[in-house]
Amino acid sequence: MVFYDPDYAPDAFEVRVSELLVATPDGSDELIDDSISEVLRMVLEHLRMDVVFVSEFTEGRRVFRRVETRPEARVIEPGQSAPLEESFCQRVVDGRLPRMVNDVAALSSFDELPRTGFPVGAHLSTPIVLDDGRVYGTFCCFSFAPNEQLTQRDLKKLEVSAQLAAKKINQRRAKDAEMAMAGWTLAPHEAPPRGR
Repeated sequence: MVFYDPDYAPDAFEVRVSELLVATPDGSDELIDDSISEVLRMVLEHLRMDVVFVSEFTEGRRVFRRVETRPEARVIEPGQSAPLEESFCQRVVDGRLPRMVNDVAALSSFDELPRTGFPVGAHLSTPIVLDDGRVYGTFCCFSFAPNEQLTQRDLKKLEVSAQLAAKKINQRRAKDAEMAMAGWTLAPHEAPPRGR
């Protein structure tokens, strides 16, 4: 049951993500289309983070699929990967790390966390769960410095963003399945022939 809260007013971020969630597919052939890049940029700005990314879990690795950073903070690039078990992402998904951490260094488990090669101060992460219940990966962001001002509402923004990513991935997979049933085999990110 959903209760109406007269004191709740969505902000511009939530309104824009909601618009993208209900938008019809735009014909993009990317697995995660450009609307996700727009949301990544919004998260970077609204939550005052240094790095925001969408990762995929595949073959025991965490692969960065979409990445947005502040110009001086390019510490990861799309396509880079590392063993999944050596990631904050896996720890969030399996519950060993909270979805929101204002100061990573203050965690009692700090010494057990994977080494990143760059500072992680504040960290937010949430799984991207597909229609079939499978965890595709995570929608994550972090800042180099701690941020005690992050709230549960900020985490909710990230969760809504992950829902958008899941919707776009589900749409692409449905399109791929439809093409396969029609007898087309597409390479990743290949557009179907025109007129068919």
